[in-house]
Amino acid sequence: MQRPAKFIYFGTPRVASDTLELLIERGFVPEVVVTSPDAPRGRGLVLTPSPVKALAEARRIPVLTPEKLDTQTVLALQAHECDYAVVVAYGKIFPEALISAFPKGVLNVHYSLLPKYRGATPLEAALLAGDGVTGVTVQKMVKELDAGDIIAQAATPIAPDETARELRPRLIELGATLLADTLPAYLSGDIVPKAQDASRASHTRKFTKEDGLLALDAPAEVNWNKYRAYADSIGTYFFENGKRIKITAASLQNGKFTIERVIPEGKREMAYADLDRN
Repeated sequence: MQRPAKFIYFGTPRVASDTLELLIERGFVPEVVVTSPDAPRGRGLVLTPSPVKALAEARRIPVLTPEKLDTQTVLALQAHECDYAVVVAYGKIFPEALISAFPKGVLNVHYSLLPKYRGATPLEAALLAGDGVTGVTVQKMVKELDAGDIIAQAATPIAPDETARELRPRLIELGATLLADTLPAYLSGDIVPKAQDASRASHTRKFTKEDGLLALDAPAEVNWNKYRAYADSIGTYFFENGKRIKITAASLQNGKFTIERVIPEGKREMAYADLDRN
């Protein structure tokens, strides 16, 4: 009887722990989990494990937290003699020696329909562009970022009023389900990976807090899409009388970007109509 294929799971934030949880529920339990080291969090800067580490320890799965994927770490991972690896939002670049350590490859869940929106911020890029459709891709990792062969894809519409707050959990669930549904056929050799068309590739970039600045005289769609894209991360804001004002609720009504609630610098949240403009 052939033994089940063994794998290592790499991931760090909540998106990765949610995916790991579904895999475990489907019977895919990793030999070991690799995640980022504990990091200081909260006002007290208490060293806190990543969501992936917390889940793995609760399920009694061995955990490694290397600072770097150096030669020593690669050798330690090779010693587990696993057939493949799964990577979801791990946060570190894989060296070629690690990618080639798994006979069945390294599978990565990416939150776009590759080759569109390679890179770190595909969800935000889709919202900034006002796209009506996005999706998830399970790809076979190569050295070039997000350029690997496609194992499976699933598309989903983006609602006109949907922000990152609503879209992100949907994509996480879609990606986890696609991965779990695809693994049996992939591992049995019933799926032939499909090469990406590099000529159609587009790329995303990491964003900073400055990207959330809105010019209120900009086109309504531009401001609305920025608000949607950054709603669950850096947020959006504008300056009035030299004061920074954060937008906490907004909408697009009859083609007009309408600010509904704000937090003025140094004050509590309030209705935009109540903002003191003196």
